Amino acid sequence: MSTGALYNDQGGAETAVEAGTESAPTSSSTGAAFGLFSADFKKNEDLKEMLESNKESHKLEAMKRVVGLIAKGKNASELFPAVVKNVASKNIELKKLVYVYLVRYAEEQQDLALLSISTFQRALKDPNQFIRASALRVLSSIRVPIIVPIMMLAIKEAAADLSPYVRKTSAHAIQKLYSLDADQKEQLIEVIEKLLKDKSTLVAGSVVMAFEEVCPDRIDLIHKNYRKLCNLLVDVEEWGQVVIISMLTRYARTQFTSPWKEDAVFDENNEKAFYDSDSEEKKGQTESKPYIMDPDHRLLLRNTKPLLQSRNTAVVMSVAQLYWHLAPKHEVSIVTKSLVRLLRSHREVQYIVLQNIATMSIQRKGMFEPFMKSFYVRSTDATHIKTLKLEILTNLANEANISTILREFQTYVKSQDKAFAAATIQAIGRCATNISEVTDTCLNGLVLLLSNRDETVVAESVVVIKKLLQTQPTQHSEIIKHMAKLFDNITVPMARASILWLMGEYCERVPKIAPDVLRKMAKTFTTEEDIVKLQTVNLAAKLYLTNSKQTKLLTQYILNLGKYDQNYDIRDRTRFIRQLIVPNEKSGALNKYARRILLAPKPAPVLESAFKDRDRFQLGTLSHSLNIKATGYQELSDWPAVAPDQSVRNVEVIEPVKEWAPLVGKAKQPKSDDKFYSDEEEEKDEEESESSGSDDSSSSSSSSSSSSSEGLFYDFMLPCELHDTDSTSLLSLYLFINLLLCLSAQSQVTTPSFSPVKTYELLHHMSGKGLAAKYHFPRQPCLYQPNMVAVQVILTNCSDHSLEEIHIGDRSPASLNIHCFNTIERLEPEASVTVSMGIDFSDSTQAANFQLCTKTDQFSVSIQPAVGELLMPSSMTEEEFCKDQGKLLGMNETSATITMATANTSSLAINKQLLSVANVGVVSSSQNNIHRFAGRTVSSGALVLVSLELRESSTALLTINTEKSIMASMLLRDLKQALAMA
Repeated sequence: MSTGALYNDQGGAETAVEAGTESAPTSSSTGAAFGLFSADFKKNEDLKEMLESNKESHKLEAMKRVVGLIAKGKNASELFPAVVKNVASKNIELKKLVYVYLVRYAEEQQDLALLSISTFQRALKDPNQFIRASALRVLSSIRVPIIVPIMMLAIKEAAADLSPYVRKTSAHAIQKLYSLDADQKEQLIEVIEKLLKDKSTLVAGSVVMAFEEVCPDRIDLIHKNYRKLCNLLVDVEEWGQVVIISMLTRYARTQFTSPWKEDAVFDENNEKAFYDSDSEEKKGQTESKPYIMDPDHRLLLRNTKPLLQSRNTAVVMSVAQLYWHLAPKHEVSIVTKSLVRLLRSHREVQYIVLQNIATMSIQRKGMFEPFMKSFYVRSTDATHIKTLKLEILTNLANEANISTILREFQTYVKSQDKAFAAATIQAIGRCATNISEVTDTCLNGLVLLLSNRDETVVAESVVVIKKLLQTQPTQHSEIIKHMAKLFDNITVPMARASILWLMGEYCERVPKIAPDVLRKMAKTFTTEEDIVKLQTVNLAAKLYLTNSKQTKLLTQYILNLGKYDQNYDIRDRTRFIRQLIVPNEKSGALNKYARRILLAPKPAPVLESAFKDRDRFQLGTLSHSLNIKATGYQELSDWPAVAPDQSVRNVEVIEPVKEWAPLVGKAKQPKSDDKFYSDEEEEKDEEESESSGSDDSSSSSSSSSSSSSEGLFYDFMLPCELHDTDSTSLLSLYLFINLLLCLSAQSQVTTPSFSPVKTYELLHHMSGKGLAAKYHFPRQPCLYQPNMVAVQVILTNCSDHSLEEIHIGDRSPASLNIHCFNTIERLEPEASVTVSMGIDFSDSTQAANFQLCTKTDQFSVSIQPAVGELLMPSSMTEEEFCKDQGKLLGMNETSATITMATANTSSLAINKQLLSVANVGVVSSSQNNIHRFAGRTVSSGALVLVSLELRESSTALLTINTEKSIMASMLLRDLKQALAMA
């Protein structure tokens, strides 16, 4: 029967419109009827008639519409009596929809739901597992204490059900029953204990959630199931993984000793003790090793490690916090790349991840320093994301990278986002405090900001300068004078108050200016903000004590004004100051100590990170995010001094290591396990991945999509085909899929992992009067401008005295675009320093001539690049290479037949020799005798394609396709020499 006919039978044309027909309303009555989810009496009557119909098809259609109401957030509670009548229907689809409705409204319509409780109890015996589970779900949703015994009996029966889906639902019902009647705790713990022994991955996450809700302190329930949970973890659904990891983190902190001890010894062989006999375990341990990681501790770290590649951000974050709280310090960096990957996600995810990284970066800067560029602020970032990235950059700042970070901050200060600009100025202040080498540079930069048109920037600069001046006030009286001159133009109260505080605190160093500032303040005292008035009174008191001759009358005038001010704080302060500094009969002995009280030296303020103390909370928790203990937060316990007895976990063990072995069942190959999952190999893979993708955005996105594809593929395969197979097969397949995905990712273009560094002499120490300089091309994108070639210069003082003010002087030609390194104030004898420069060679090998200067001398030097250093790698497929090569023929193609050294005919040797000459990327090739490479010129971005076709008798055809014909000739010459060289 058609939908239109069905609805016409029940309620005419009006209900047909309600069913969602696409015809446009033609009258007002039709328009009113079009309100599908309105509280129209006729419409509800129509649904009730359909639900009470004798035809199953009508009931089913009505229930679909009712569930549609619920899905759209509409109230359908008045249909409860008509719906509940169908709970005993024999139609499975209809019954499922009825249970969906009842779960939603059972708590609101408890009386009516109770009338059908016998039906729900019968449904618990239904042959269909989904009906049994739905019945239990509805039963546990009826929040009436009188049916607690019935619910308890149903939960116990469901916990023993043959269907893991029903057992999973019983675990969910445990939490509902506990919240309804906490007195049932002991019986519920018995059910939890039973379900914890369940070997189904479908049940594991739900029962651990029930455990956390009902009895999180009953660690003894976990002992027997610890190893099973560790080994099932990879196959549990994602949100179950999050719950289990969180619970196991707390468990591990109570059962294992700290791996952070200074005398800790980490030997991967100790893992074998878990799998081998006890005698071998004792044999492997020696008295010379005071600490060996518990095999169960290592098991947890090993089995959570693959989850760092999960597509679920919560899972990755959970593993990251587990490693942070449980792993040896040298292993924590494993999580770094995964956390940085999450920064490509939505801003809500970014916010939480950045908060955790901010806490981590305070204690371990080295973890995130290689990924510093990932924390650069983008114009599209929200303010709270910008502020967190700023916090992390400030935490990562050190002597080596501070120049780069300060250049970033210079850009941020100009942001239209005022809150972010103010936060940047605070960050500059923190950098100046933490790194003494740049204190003066930061201070001078902040003084320049005092001339900014933006009041917010000026005000924040004044406040930060005030804090910095407290660290070394004797050296900066000129800055205080400069701020006094700008005082009239500054209107922000906090900034004016800060300047007045500085004047008062260091009034003896500016004896002529401070009284004049006080004179101006006396004129405007009554119109100033309260915070400014308070500082004016303080300034008057301090000047009265140090320069009474000039300021006595001014001070009395200001104290009289403050005496009658509307604000009681100012009135109280004024009376106190008068009694303190002006001697009279009532002032007593306190007057003698006025100078010591008001002019006492103040400790310099400490500028600290807002995340300094957040590590007291577990990473990834709500308490950590809010920086306050949230309801339900469970603190991580301290590591035990002595490890509890590990034999409590010796129960039925699913052989964990055997699952990870690539060749299951071959006992003579234990090393294959270590080799496949060894940290060394993984680190090597990560380094190759990093070199191939970190500097090229397209490679990064490609890597990301690859990771995403892996998650999807794995998630699709397991549920569909392998739920009934043993865990060994699952994990073997998991490893196989990972291997395939890695190989497929590497079949695409990657930037060269081999990056040779050739060092050239820039200045000999004899010619440089003790200053020696060498340079090399790091083959990294230039941080300063994308069209510049990055150059690193190593400066060494070979003399017996210090060299001062080393900097770049004049350049030739004058139009040469060079980004100079910051002036090196002082270089001690025998000391070296590495600095970065950027030079725009304009795709030419013409030398860049400039002067390298010290405080007393100037030396003419030049940097001449090899043609291969003017390129950057480019990613493309073989098909794209051939397509672009076809566009660069004729005058754009240069080729030559060369004779190659026998040692250079292998694929590895060709790549090595060619990459030593040119900074290009390797393009995958389907032909063994043809090798392809692609790059672009740094300055203009012109495409450069190199192909090498091997022929007989060690000869080869070398072809270069590019618009830069002169560059092609020079590159051809260099490549011929490299490939012909043995």
